[in-house]
Amino acid sequence: MTARPRVLIVDDERIVCDRIGAELERLGLDVETDVDSTAALRRISERPFSLVITDIKMRGPTGIDLMHFVRENYPATKVIVITGFATKETAREALKGGAVDFIPKPFKMRYLRDLVLRILGPAGEGGSDPR
Repeated sequence: MTARPRVLIVDDERIVCDRIGAELERLGLDVETDVDSTAALRRISERPFSLVITDIKMRGPTGIDLMHFVRENYPATKVIVITGFATKETAREALKGGAVDFIPKPFKMRYLRDLVLRILGPAGEGGSDPR
């Protein structure tokens, strides 16, 4: 049996982590959340994730820093960048840096859910260890 895809959600707003996490858990995904980007970097180094969803603006490393770390060290792990401070420049930087999508807040949860399903497939598919 294939392991369920593991998703890490990193946002300095707990409510964002909780809402996205609850939605993705309903899809049957293994979801972890972190409001601290430094702790999230450690977590990424300790265990495999199929997908990282990260906010841009946080204390400590930014979501762009997280994205670059993931892309450089775990190229099979996909990254979605979300932000309440969307600009053309940040979108371009995220997408050129390897994010599979850049989503301005507020966004429709359905859009994020459908995107995650396209990236990972239904729970149990696409869930192999990305490392």
